[in-house]
Amino acid sequence: MMPTPARTGIPVYRYLAQRFYREDVRAVFVLTGDGNMYWDAVLAEYPDVRSIHVRHEHCAVSMALAYAQKSGRLGVASVTCGPGLTQTMTALATAAAARIPLLMLAGEGPLHSPWYNQGIDQAPLVRATGAEYIQVHSLATLPRLVTQAFYLARAERRPVVLGVPMDLQQEMIDIDEHPVGAEDGIGRLPDAGSRLPHPEYIRRAAQRVRSATRIVVLAGRGATAKDATDACVELAELCDAALATTLPVRGLFAGHPRSIGVAGGFSHAVTREVFDRCDLVIAVGASMTSFTTNSGQLIDPQRVLQLDDSPGGLRHARAVASSHVGADAAAGVRALFDELTGQGFTGDGGWDVASYASRVRAEPADRTAYDIKDGYLDPRSVIEVFDRLVPRDWEHVNAAGHCGYFATHMHDVPAAHFLTIREFGAVGNGISYAAGVAIARPGSPVILVEGDGGVMMHVQELETLQRYGLKILICVLNDGAFGSEVHKLRAAGLADRGATYGRNDIARVARGFGLRGLTIRQIEDIPPALEEFASGSQSMLLDILVSDSVMSPGMNRRVGGILPARRGAIG
Repeated sequence: MMPTPARTGIPVYRYLAQRFYREDVRAVFVLTGDGNMYWDAVLAEYPDVRSIHVRHEHCAVSMALAYAQKSGRLGVASVTCGPGLTQTMTALATAAAARIPLLMLAGEGPLHSPWYNQGIDQAPLVRATGAEYIQVHSLATLPRLVTQAFYLARAERRPVVLGVPMDLQQEMIDIDEHPVGAEDGIGRLPDAGSRLPHPEYIRRAAQRVRSATRIVVLAGRGATAKDATDACVELAELCDAALATTLPVRGLFAGHPRSIGVAGGFSHAVTREVFDRCDLVIAVGASMTSFTTNSGQLIDPQRVLQLDDSPGGLRHARAVASSHVGADAAAGVRALFDELTGQGFTGDGGWDVASYASRVRAEPADRTAYDIKDGYLDPRSVIEVFDRLVPRDWEHVNAAGHCGYFATHMHDVPAAHFLTIREFGAVGNGISYAAGVAIARPGSPVILVEGDGGVMMHVQELETLQRYGLKILICVLNDGAFGSEVHKLRAAGLADRGATYGRNDIARVARGFGLRGLTIRQIEDIPPALEEFASGSQSMLLDILVSDSVMSPGMNRRVGGILPARRGAIG
């Protein structure tokens, strides 16, 4: 009898690490525990893989989201089972709302144990966030489920959690039967080419353009590829149209003489004036969320022609547009351009678009005057200094919360150097997002504008920045409170003590984690602080004491502008 050939096996955790590497994973954000530590240790053996070990599971996922947005790669995070996974629910919901491709490897309780103290049914929790949960409970299905996880994350641009029991990870998998890399390419997306528009819909779109007099070309995430951006510019020039963007791609038309900035609740006053006057908005690669339309107050869907690869009739329970063209951004805009020029169309909007664009840069975004107590700064004045002095090629990160409005008005920062993730409305992610950007863009300084409430939620990650030597300037607009809630409570005539925490010495906290921390009490303190950061090699935190009376215009409109601090307008 012939001897049975020896078969080769490796532990599942090593197999998983090898599969992740072959799927081009080169950065992972991890908080280790029993359910993922062996996989993490093996993946770290690859010299070109960077493992970032954080202090909180939520932050691991949030860093991975920002990394994915700025690197163009799949974001990868990992946590242990039970409490490790439950800590990530907010970050997973954010990824699902923002359609960010993410794969998270999570441990599960032992498959063959009748009881485990961290055991929990993880799948319903994950799916409730909008993420997919793929559960691996057998060696036979493991290889194809791993492939499925990578494919779904990339193809559907959504978070996927791969749950693998910790005891299954210790079992041996036969690599003769399941060789690593046998399914190479299956987890990747096919090149299907551009989606071309239907000629009849282009003809109808051109007819609508010809009947309009004042047009705005509004670009979203779907128009960020260079050919799509260039096509939008050419269409705007043909139609004598203004150029605007959604907030996530702020700066897509940076420096262009037709650019009027961001559409939405954070719009400049002049930008709102343009949208009030226009009679057609050509929305390219923009899903027309409530953020972009300012809940319908800024942009009437009856005036919108949407050009998108997946046009939708409703978004955030509101109508999106009155007409649609289904196509990839570049292909659709080019087809519309060709249809118009073929008919000899030359737009004349009857308005001076360039003058509006120059006013956006020259005039204050908000002229409302407030009483500012001595010792505190107007956040708008702080941002004016940053706008003047911070280099445009730094990586700019805007956090969520009331502070986000002010930071939006730093002009002409290219979209490639800007990040904000606000879809789920969660605060407390600024430090994590900035860290993810720093890992994705090594060697580039990062500036983060965050609120004090957001910083204090995950202040422990300052130690992560220090440990990995990341160069991030954290500019905290410290009003001693959760700004949005304070303004709403005061406007309602209610006590604001539930939203006020006092002016914590956040600069001192930063120094405690080994970073440079400065308290900013005067505008004149900002320029030398920027110079010090630029010439240094580590992260720095600026604790900027700002007034708690200054509201964003959107908040002012929402509460009716009835705060007693309001005093008319400044010139």
